[in-house]
Amino acid sequence: MYDHELSRYGYQQELSRQLRFRDLVAYGLVYMVPIAPMAIFGSAYAGSGGMVALAYVIGVVALVFTAFSYAQMVRAFPMSGSVYNYAGRGISPSAGFLAGWVILLDYVLVPGLLYLVASVAMHATVPAVPVWVWLLGFVVVNTLVNSVGIRMTAMVTRVMLLGELLVLAVFLAVASWALASGRGRFSWEAFYNPDTFTLSVVAGAVSIAVLSFLGFDGISMLAEEAKGGSRQIGRAMAAVLVLAGVLFIGQTWLAAMLVPSPDALLADGDPNGTAFYDAAQVASGGWLATVCAVATAIAWGLPNSMVAQVATSRLLYAMARDRQLPRFLARVSVRRSVPVNATLLTGAVSLALGLYMATRADGITVLSSLINFGAMVAFLVLHVTVVVHHLIRGRSRNWWAHLVMPAVGFAILAYVVVNANIAAQRVGLAWLGLGVLVLAGLYAAGRRPTLSGFTPAQPQRRRDLERV
Repeated sequence: MYDHELSRYGYQQELSRQLRFRDLVAYGLVYMVPIAPMAIFGSAYAGSGGMVALAYVIGVVALVFTAFSYAQMVRAFPMSGSVYNYAGRGISPSAGFLAGWVILLDYVLVPGLLYLVASVAMHATVPAVPVWVWLLGFVVVNTLVNSVGIRMTAMVTRVMLLGELLVLAVFLAVASWALASGRGRFSWEAFYNPDTFTLSVVAGAVSIAVLSFLGFDGISMLAEEAKGGSRQIGRAMAAVLVLAGVLFIGQTWLAAMLVPSPDALLADGDPNGTAFYDAAQVASGGWLATVCAVATAIAWGLPNSMVAQVATSRLLYAMARDRQLPRFLARVSVRRSVPVNATLLTGAVSLALGLYMATRADGITVLSSLINFGAMVAFLVLHVTVVVHHLIRGRSRNWWAHLVMPAVGFAILAYVVVNANIAAQRVGLAWLGLGVLVLAGLYAAGRRPTLSGFTPAQPQRRRDLERV
């Protein structure tokens, strides 16, 4: 039914359309991890001057604009590849190549970070098993599941999601009871503290909190596997962002009121990543802290990294299909309808990256900063693409959707990027510079980027599409 969405761009429907709206929502929630703040709570708390809930509120607001821009572009170009395809077709193939190159910094590194965080956490829980064994186990399990087919991935992630939501419900109930019983201290300072509030401090914390939101955009990678076509993608992204935002804000607010030593956390940070579990221990004792820690490790190591691997493999597949990456990455298993080589390569790179970063004391911090920077730059490109494609080329008169919304989203994210970690800025810009050199090399070799069926949208055609 939706094959014409691809055929008009010269592509065949190779992936299997099996994902319903609920599958897309489950995929996005699993990718974002409903309990994701548990792992980075201490960093976000210290970085925001204690206003960790405010950081998540701003993160939701900023990314609502980004989700809206995604919805505009996925309807215009309903195919895998996300910002790579949107910028390539909405601006130019060269812009698409650079956008894909930037988002690769996010997508290729994300699975490695997730495997590493989970493996370190599980090693802390079961010291007899080394980090590398946990890491290898997570990678092998996820690669096997993803190689079977998207339906298997969807089924496994739904089961895992229920487990995460159960753990979160237990924490919310126990923490609320603890506060009502006089433990901790009821306060609104997690939303606003006049003693520590500055725009730059909060913006820096948002750049950390954004890590919890990464994943809603991964739904756009499944545009060729959604039963309802492109409209389902936009609806699912909006639903996931709002649902996850409410859960993030609620759990970080409760945890902030239960932190045993707020001043020490602000002064010294959270080098061991245990701040959330310390708050859980205040609420109920050691059992809740252990449950939250193990659940977080499993969530990051299995379902979260599983769907991250899916998104990464689809990006590699989309770029290889357009001959902007080695062609073998575009091979799709006829029996399972998955890009098998891209899936295997993603697993191999994640394993190598995780093993290397496990040898560095700052491995998790470095990966987190780089991923956030790459994602936010890709989001900035997305907002620009909406304006260029719809307003300038398509001569749209829908000023709200095609100018105001993307402009506001761009402004918020630009401020966050400027206040992001300096090291991440340097490495991110260096990666972008390397992409420019690769692009120049392609031009010099006579292999300038091209996209199948690419023609700039004509004004009347754009107006016709907007009415659909």
